[in-house]
Amino acid sequence: MNISVLENIHMATTAVWTHRFRSLLTILGIVIGITTVVTVASLLTGLRQGIVVFFQELGPDNIFLFKTSGNPDFPPPKEAKRRPLKPEYADYIRKTCTSVADVGLELLIPAAVNNQPITARVPGFETENINIAGYSPNIADISPRDFDAGRFFTPEEDLRGAHVVIIGANVAQSLYPDGRALGHTLMMDGAEYTVIGVYAKAKGGFFGENGMDNAIVMPLRTAQSRYPQITRWMIIAKARPGKRQDAYDEVEAAMRRLRRLATGAADDFSISTPDQIIKQFDSITGLIGLAAIAISALGLLVGGIGVMNIMLVSVTERTREIGVRKAIGARRRDIIGQFLVEAMALTGAGGLLGIAIAMLITFLLGVLVPSLPSTVPAWALITGFSVSVGVGVFFGVWPAVKAAQLDPVEALRYE
Repeated sequence: MNISVLENIHMATTAVWTHRFRSLLTILGIVIGITTVVTVASLLTGLRQGIVVFFQELGPDNIFLFKTSGNPDFPPPKEAKRRPLKPEYADYIRKTCTSVADVGLELLIPAAVNNQPITARVPGFETENINIAGYSPNIADISPRDFDAGRFFTPEEDLRGAHVVIIGANVAQSLYPDGRALGHTLMMDGAEYTVIGVYAKAKGGFFGENGMDNAIVMPLRTAQSRYPQITRWMIIAKARPGKRQDAYDEVEAAMRRLRRLATGAADDFSISTPDQIIKQFDSITGLIGLAAIAISALGLLVGGIGVMNIMLVSVTERTREIGVRKAIGARRRDIIGQFLVEAMALTGAGGLLGIAIAMLITFLLGVLVPSLPSTVPAWALITGFSVSVGVGVFFGVWPAVKAAQLDPVEALRYE
């Protein structure tokens, strides 16, 4: 008596559906485990995509130099006492680094100056959720941005320290909800500025937020004249096409000469590229992923033990049925196949249910928290289902073998 794969699948699904409530309780651990893995994978994939797009916007060939690593407002304690960078470094790098096409400067203004938070306001509207910076005119070429309206400032406007600004999409929405920002003025820290440009909504970012949407950008000389005490300089070097690694090495060597660092001494400045920052993010998310895998592994273990237990119960309940099947010619491999397929159907159903719940959670998070990007990757769906079926195979072997080893005569006598 040969039993086809389709017959095995039909019998397995029938057995699972007949005891559906018991089956549901059995696979809860698997559902929780698969839901955890797929949900975390979706969130981390979405976050990574946002960061990749963010740095593509800033310029994939750019090299960033700053005094400290990480957030300028919250530098690591060991780096806080470093000497600030100097704007003269930009000219030196431009002249000595042959693999560098151009070098730009940014002066980052803190959110509070002299313990007073800086706000931007117009009649009837005000916001303090702003990131203020002074840019050299060539930043428009080094890190180009799209505009909803207006333009970037000219070298002539920078030279004379004109009180003009370009604002991000969020600032424009907060101060000019009617959409008429261009040509109007705003007050910021006791000075009046004319809006000459509005950036388009930035792409990518951290947790769906991009600081450029909160930006207020002014000419570099204007920022220097307004805030002469601020020394938070960032230097952006744009590598020539195909020479980013060469440019990186040259810029690092130039900075070490400028800072008079001894051979073997650690850098007292931060130098990074988009790829390096993305790798740092990947290392962090890798740890989060391992934690999620550990949690889901516990759920899968509990679910697998539950499946093994219920399959052993099923073997006991169906001892007479197994005896009849063996008496009419069913082979041992037919019995093993029947119970293995049933275990796989049970855990596979748990995997599908876990995937469905994870997709629902991801969708709801996207609706309720738009700033938290999430994308369900195909590899997570395939892996989640494959692992759930694999759990069924692993934990279903013993019950299946035990069923196949039953003596048909003794099985027929079983009551």
